[in-house]
Amino acid sequence: MISVADYKSEAEIQWCPGCPNFGILQTWKKVLAELDLPPDRLCLVSGIGQAAKLPHYLKCNFFNGLHGRALPAATAIKTANPELTVVVTTGEGDCYGEGGNHLLHAFRRNPDITLAVHNNELYALTLGQASPTTPPGEKRSIQVKGVDEAPLNMLAVAMVQGCTFVARGFAGDQEHLGEILGEAVRHEGFSYVDIVQPCITWGTRPVSWYKERVVRLGEDHDPADRQKALQTVLDPGEKIPVGVLYRTDPKPVFGHRFRKAVSGGRPFADLPPLDRESAAEILSEFRAGE
Repeated sequence: MISVADYKSEAEIQWCPGCPNFGILQTWKKVLAELDLPPDRLCLVSGIGQAAKLPHYLKCNFFNGLHGRALPAATAIKTANPELTVVVTTGEGDCYGEGGNHLLHAFRRNPDITLAVHNNELYALTLGQASPTTPPGEKRSIQVKGVDEAPLNMLAVAMVQGCTFVARGFAGDQEHLGEILGEAVRHEGFSYVDIVQPCITWGTRPVSWYKERVVRLGEDHDPADRQKALQTVLDPGEKIPVGVLYRTDPKPVFGHRFRKAVSGGRPFADLPPLDRESAAEILSEFRAGE
């Protein structure tokens, strides 16, 4: 049986003392242990940012990519070795800003990976600039007169684009967040979880402000009802609803058809190295359009 201790990393954690990221990290350890997932069967992928440091603090395979480029790397990893459980951990600046184009294409491609976005409504690593989700009017380190643009509602975008699993969790409710993340990992297809993660250093609201407003979705919420789910995130009122907002039946996942054509369905990771002559033959067939 896998335990939380199996994921213990010796790396020194660089987050601010008391950061809600610690709660997310501990939640992941518990979730992975409950899934009985061996560390060598997990690959964490991240870009750049405070949330992107999380893979360093878990003992498992991980890949740090360029700013905003975690999703294409994760998609390639899962395509090459579908036996790995692949999780992307990132912040909303990295994922919705620099990586927003990759996220849109992940929605339509439906790779079998889980995306967990730490959303603190600012760029924490670079001293508090506005991010794509910063509320309008809020003054940030560069936007000294207040943010002019409307915040990006990526949860709504995900639903419109047919993402197969859309959820929101709260770093301050680890038990509920763990339930959401566990369900996201078990879901076949692209699972997207936006995590409300208040920044205690650069944020303008205390964690208590969020605790007063975060509310779990009730039993009457139907995740299969996209219209109701959209209404929930577009018009939440004074509350921040958390839980599985939208979930579809399984759809074909990215990579299966490609892998079947190239390797007969075998994981690329199991194939022997390609020799020069075989590579030339494949390129020749490709150029001929066969």
